[in-house]
Amino acid sequence: MTVSDGGPHMKGGAEATESSTLSLDDGDIHVCQDGPRDAPALLLIHGTASSTRSWNPMVALLTGSHRVIRIDLLGHGRSAKPADRSYALPDQARRAGAALDRLGVEHAVVVGHSSGGVVAVALAEQRPDVVTALALINTGPGLDAFIAPQSAAVGLAQWPPTDEQIRRFASSGFSRAGYQIPPELLDDVRCMTHHTLTTTMRATRDYLEQQALPDRLAALGKPLLVIFGEEDRRWRSASAADYRAVPGATVELLPGLGHSPLLEDPPRTAVPLLAFTTIHAVRVD
Repeated sequence: MTVSDGGPHMKGGAEATESSTLSLDDGDIHVCQDGPRDAPALLLIHGTASSTRSWNPMVALLTGSHRVIRIDLLGHGRSAKPADRSYALPDQARRAGAALDRLGVEHAVVVGHSSGGVVAVALAEQRPDVVTALALINTGPGLDAFIAPQSAAVGLAQWPPTDEQIRRFASSGFSRAGYQIPPELLDDVRCMTHHTLTTTMRATRDYLEQQALPDRLAALGKPLLVIFGEEDRRWRSASAADYRAVPGATVELLPGLGHSPLLEDPPRTAVPLLAFTTIHAVRVD
């Protein structure tokens, strides 16, 4: 069942975004769609403590050639946040696949940012028939690439957190000089529950502990693009080279940008992404 939440929404005079809710067996999933419905599908998956809104600056750059689909993973954004459902990466991937099925999407290039890239890999493992290619943006290849916070105070033990606590928590997600964290990103953290935040963070760690992403991707044989902000303060940018173990992988480093190039410099991020999707997107008959 698909439930509309009021139809198209306008963003500052831009083309309308179709916003809807998909009622899945274990919770409602919020979906945004932009661009021509007969264009090749591009699924964008956000990272932990984020939402579809993290992709807002990128959407207009992608809709000229794609049907852009964004989902709020369970526990995030405007999707349900049940306390009694699994937030394991394979389950999040299964829901993403179910969302594509409900939308009638048979093939898609899947793009994930940070832990959203881990979900993208899990989706490709489950649904190789649907995922034609993968693009990972600042997705750490394994736990040995993680940069531990310098202070335990960076965490969010208090709930609900204050704006200042969220800013400290989110600060390592950005490195571009003068970048101001958008207030909607603070809202994305605040709208989560402490359970969904901590559980989803743990789920990513568990999945990476089982097997590093380059090993998983090499077995899949899917076209792969890796984009990494060179000044990432959460994952060592040098670890992007680990993905070269995947046959045919393309790795692009973006100097001067950090963990969130899709927000810090959307046009620079879109250039390699569009070059990749132009080659690997599957057109709708």
